[in-house]
Amino acid sequence: MPAITSASSPSAQPGAASRHTTATIVLACLGVFVSYLPVVGVSVALPVMQQALDASTVGLQWITDAFILPTAALLLTCGMIGELYGRKKTWLAGLVLFGLGCLVCLTADSVVQVCVGQALTGVGTAALLPSTLALISHVCPDHRKRASVIALWTASLGLGLTLGPLFNGVIVEHASWRWIFLPALVVGVLTAVAGAVLLTESRSQRERHLDIPGQILAVVAITGLVYGVIEGGSAGWGSAEVVIAFVVAAVGLLAFVAVELRSPCPMLDMRLFGSSAFSGAALVMALTLFAQVGLVFALSEYFGLVHHASTWDIGVRLVAINGFTVVLGPLVGRLMNRTSPGLLLVTGLVVGGIGALCVNLFHASTGTGEAALVIAVLGIGIALAMAPITTIAMNSLPRRLADTAGAANSALRQIGSALGPAVFGVILTNRTLDTLPGHLAQSGLSPADQGEVSGLVSHVGIQAGAFLHLKSPEATGRALSAYGASFTDALHTCALVGGIGMLVAAVIALVMIGLRTRPVHDTTQAPEPAVQSAGAAGAAGVAAGEAS
Repeated sequence: MPAITSASSPSAQPGAASRHTTATIVLACLGVFVSYLPVVGVSVALPVMQQALDASTVGLQWITDAFILPTAALLLTCGMIGELYGRKKTWLAGLVLFGLGCLVCLTADSVVQVCVGQALTGVGTAALLPSTLALISHVCPDHRKRASVIALWTASLGLGLTLGPLFNGVIVEHASWRWIFLPALVVGVLTAVAGAVLLTESRSQRERHLDIPGQILAVVAITGLVYGVIEGGSAGWGSAEVVIAFVVAAVGLLAFVAVELRSPCPMLDMRLFGSSAFSGAALVMALTLFAQVGLVFALSEYFGLVHHASTWDIGVRLVAINGFTVVLGPLVGRLMNRTSPGLLLVTGLVVGGIGALCVNLFHASTGTGEAALVIAVLGIGIALAMAPITTIAMNSLPRRLADTAGAANSALRQIGSALGPAVFGVILTNRTLDTLPGHLAQSGLSPADQGEVSGLVSHVGIQAGAFLHLKSPEATGRALSAYGASFTDALHTCALVGGIGMLVAAVIALVMIGLRTRPVHDTTQAPEPAVQSAGAAGAAGVAAGEAS
């Protein structure tokens, strides 16, 4: 299929070409910014949504994972669709689906409707992520300029993650939680209108075909795994539906690998994993995002349910987790040119792991300053680690595999992001229920009051413990203290899992990647012309940007 070479046609008119390039870069950055505005913002609004919708912990986990699951499952396919049918079309379709999802959430009156809206925004994000960077790479064939523009794209994504909680905090303070989806909808609509006029279509010249069997099996495997983890915490790990879910996930994964190995045009090229550096970077990416997103979920619940913080306060307290990625992004980029990405990666993972473990210092009445300091350490570690992960992954492979590698890296990131809330939500529930009777026994409450509190939290959900009202203010105070102590114990377990996960990722990076990384040069194939390689470079950038 012939490519539409939007970047090359205005070459005789430098001014027009420059304006077109600038417009494409701005619109691509706006696309990814708007798609990530609600992500963490929804997480910090979960306590308010729980009260308004009478949602259980499992329901809250599904609200988060309903966005992440379709994003993870459809990234590879959406990247291929952009190459086949046009990146501008895919970009516009992503914004339309994202806007529809926001509209569904704006009118939601149940957890199910919120999940449907979140799923639609997830599909839209899956289309936006590969198309935005493919558009940028198409108009920036020079690798040095492309790297600097990708850094802007990365900062835009991080800015969305950072500002989303703050915007949503203001909105929730003065209006219904539903309106947190309005800013993203408005910016998305304006961006789509501008893009329809200003963007030029482009496609890849490389022959590709949709891998339908691979896509179906990927959805089956990912959904089965996450469903099993979430439901296992409530229905029990030995229940029939949970066992079936894990079996389906395992069979789906094995079938996916078998199909991809035999496919003439695989969605996920298994040759990627022949590189130990790429395999190591993929494992590190999944573990790091598992810890990061899981801790955001757990800390949001902790601040909302134990501290009774407002959505705005929760957003402010968590801003450092993603904010340092924006602030330190240019510095990390320069450091990667002066030192080894492997060294930066291991350093960031160790710092982030220490920050996560320091969450064990929290107690039910931890002050905002102490919490902010610990979260800042975690955020600095993540900021140091994220960009090097993708740089290593992309430099470890020949250039001809860059498109598949970028989409694969992004998909693994989203799988880790999906498992984070699922696993940490199970830990919060089980650990709180396990430790609550002991804390209630030490609180001085009567046996009758202890039984009432335990029964309420067990049957209604652990969120109910934050809104206890017993017969007297003194009894209520003691019950809330016991609940806060038990929930903090659960947070400590989450911190151990997240911290150890990041330190394990550091060991994997040290063993499989090393401290001194070197790019692999493709000697088997001459470099493609800039126009032809745009899709590959764009997909490579997807992973770079998403790592923020």
